[in-house]
Amino acid sequence: MFCNIICHPPLGRPTFVAPEQEKVSFNVVVEASESARHEKWELALWHSTGPGNDWQALTLEETTEAPLLAESHGQENSFHRKYFNGQIEVPSGPAGPLQFTIKFKTSPECNWKWVNDQASPAPGDGAVHRQGTRLSADISAYFQGSDHSLSISSVASEAPETSLWAVSAKVDAAKGHQPGRRVVKLGLPRDVVRWFALIQDWSPWLAPRQGKAKYSADKDGILCSFLRKDGLHLVVLGISGVDHHLVLLRPDEDGNVLISARNDGAENGTARVAVAVGRSFDKAMAAAMYHARRVVGVPVVSAGPTTPAEPLAVDNGVKPEWFQEWFDGLTYCTWNGLGQNLTEDKILNVLEGLDKDNIKVTNLIIDDNWQTLDKPDQSQFLRGWSDFDANKEGFPGGLKGCVSQIRQKYKNILHVAVWHALLGYWGAVAPEGQIARRYKTCDVPMTRRDDHVTLRVVDAEDVHKLYNDFYSFLSNAGIDSVKTDVQYAINDMDNADDRSRLLKAYQDAWYINILRYFSARAISCMSQTPEIMFRSQLSGNRPYVILRNTDDFFPEVPESHPWHLFCNAHNALFTQYLNVLPDWDMFQTAHPWGAYHAAGRCVSGGPVYITDVPGKHDTKLIRQMTAQTPRGSTVILRPHLAGKTIEPYSLYQEEHLLRVSNYVGMQGTGTGILGVFNVTQHPLTELLSLGDFPGTEKGLYIVRSHCTGVVSKPLSRDDKTPLVTVSLPRGGWDIFSACPLQPVKVRTKDRKGVKTTAITNFGLLGKMTGSAAIIRSDMNFEENGRLRVWTSLKGLGTLGFYVSGLSGFSIRDDFMVLILGRAIPAHTVKADVTTNVLEIDVEKAWTEMGLSSGWSNEVGVEMFIR
Repeated sequence: MFCNIICHPPLGRPTFVAPEQEKVSFNVVVEASESARHEKWELALWHSTGPGNDWQALTLEETTEAPLLAESHGQENSFHRKYFNGQIEVPSGPAGPLQFTIKFKTSPECNWKWVNDQASPAPGDGAVHRQGTRLSADISAYFQGSDHSLSISSVASEAPETSLWAVSAKVDAAKGHQPGRRVVKLGLPRDVVRWFALIQDWSPWLAPRQGKAKYSADKDGILCSFLRKDGLHLVVLGISGVDHHLVLLRPDEDGNVLISARNDGAENGTARVAVAVGRSFDKAMAAAMYHARRVVGVPVVSAGPTTPAEPLAVDNGVKPEWFQEWFDGLTYCTWNGLGQNLTEDKILNVLEGLDKDNIKVTNLIIDDNWQTLDKPDQSQFLRGWSDFDANKEGFPGGLKGCVSQIRQKYKNILHVAVWHALLGYWGAVAPEGQIARRYKTCDVPMTRRDDHVTLRVVDAEDVHKLYNDFYSFLSNAGIDSVKTDVQYAINDMDNADDRSRLLKAYQDAWYINILRYFSARAISCMSQTPEIMFRSQLSGNRPYVILRNTDDFFPEVPESHPWHLFCNAHNALFTQYLNVLPDWDMFQTAHPWGAYHAAGRCVSGGPVYITDVPGKHDTKLIRQMTAQTPRGSTVILRPHLAGKTIEPYSLYQEEHLLRVSNYVGMQGTGTGILGVFNVTQHPLTELLSLGDFPGTEKGLYIVRSHCTGVVSKPLSRDDKTPLVTVSLPRGGWDIFSACPLQPVKVRTKDRKGVKTTAITNFGLLGKMTGSAAIIRSDMNFEENGRLRVWTSLKGLGTLGFYVSGLSGFSIRDDFMVLILGRAIPAHTVKADVTTNVLEIDVEKAWTEMGLSSGWSNEVGVEMFIR
């Protein structure tokens, strides 16, 4: 007989409850074979408070109040579900955590079985800890055995409920080509339950690592965090980019945290590390990052910017512009769709196919291999950049001729970007090319993974001139944005003096000229090297750019797709604090994993790029990600923050769903978004609670599943039962939205009295992040007593509302909907009384009424109730 038991709080992972919480509710779902549907199941929660305390049994009661079930993507199951619950007091004082496991039997006559098939309850199956309340001002409470040569001082934290220390170590100056180096022990973290780290997977990319108890990351990293037995989070952050320093963290064989520092500067220097402890990971991380901003010397700004900020200071003739549409439009990139053998004809052909399928992209990225290069028969990594213009073989009319055709024929394309490497190309500059003749160059040895090469690069004194000339050429050719790749290459240079001289020159020249020529419409790619991130991307005194958040989308590698989302969601825990918009990379809509990636991009809060093979498009999927504006352009529906995992410490190898959170709207009145992804190799069922959704505070919420359309009953954080049972197949996903209910009084049907109802605005139904289509929304009462609900939308679609007691309303008698002051046709408004969802087909009404918004790019919808 098949049997699967799911528990909340979960088995196998620690759970922490608030210090004042007296009891914890346990909720269990049993998935069993259909043949066992009518059996009289019995479940018991076995629990203990630690060594010396006997295990006791709590009988769990079966309940008919099942949580909302979201079973996605047509998953067919031959089993049924039963639900059980119970409550236990959380131990206080010196008692250990509440350890628990579950035993069950299918009928009174059967023998008991343990959920994990062991012979007896095993400590660590599940554990509930009471979170500590005391934050120590002494770092020795959190680390033991710190090297006495370290300078450690307690400093004021700018994040609430945190303690913060500045740690520093002296590092010798570089001597010629050789950097100064030092490795020093910060110490052994105390009372660790789990740990999380962001490591340098290789030079251009970050990647997450997690573990239990002993810190054992396999590579050096920029940060590590430790979840302690008291529920506190201890974050350690190496601060690079100051005075030519690289500061990384690594474990030794005993689990100590080691500080590994490199000084490329000509003067003796100081390696700096921030250590923060807080009651949540987010608060401790914020304390460390805000301190890093002060150390690097930039003003503290909020994490996860959502609209471009005007620079605090610009010079060198730079004139800032507002450029919001750059990342809010759908983008096509040539890379995977057209490949490296790129030509003008291929680009025009794919654009014609997109146009025929009515896919109106706003941005085009002409990716690698448009440039004029040397060594045509060699690897791309050895080829050098020869001249500014496109290669004549693929682009006979030059770059300007190609772009002119694109802009003339496809008016929907507002922005055209080209790819180039920071040093020119993968192999930098061609020694015999025009660029090498025009600008001063030098030869630099470097190590790329295991390959030792010497490349010709434009030297520091001519880098500003190179970028000014090159971007001037691109601008004159009709290019208004760039994707600048291979930025890590300077970090791979062998010599300290080359790195210290060229990093600053290239980064400064790039930033000044993307602002001068492209209003900062730029993608920074393969640039997750610590010196670049802290020196160039942490600063808040310049417009922010798009930052590639992790390694590439690999369409031909099946096992890469879950890892791609997992890696992006964890990297965002750091990159959300940079002055960037995290970019989860392009994907293909018709790919078997296309919808999985699309959902990830939608909850990421970043741009959406497609790289479809010509003629292979999933238009239905594209419509779920986008909306058409009244003026015919396509916009993505981008939430307001950087999407990130809500569980930093969960291992990729664990049987666990990845949960990515985001938010739309103002605090307290906005919508919490939770993307849920199966990153395992088999079907998985889990329980979600309202507390998993960001921004859910006091009051009642309605939760809706994008994939199934199912809608919850009104829920609050005080509810004892979880709100959603989510069941996903391998490669499955769903996006849930938690929308706040607003109680209002409306007139009764006879218009003589008033009654209370509750309303929430879902945004556009059928869109993965439909709440992000809402620009503004408001409710007020007219003088005649009618309730007016007004919504401004980014695009057309079906607008959805939850209206409690909808069965007591009549669409014909109790509702009136206006667009541009005109009543819309009655058949474009529908009510589902079983779910209390009112649907207004704004797109159909707009088309049938022949409406025009003039110059406006918004859609205003007015709904009047009684």
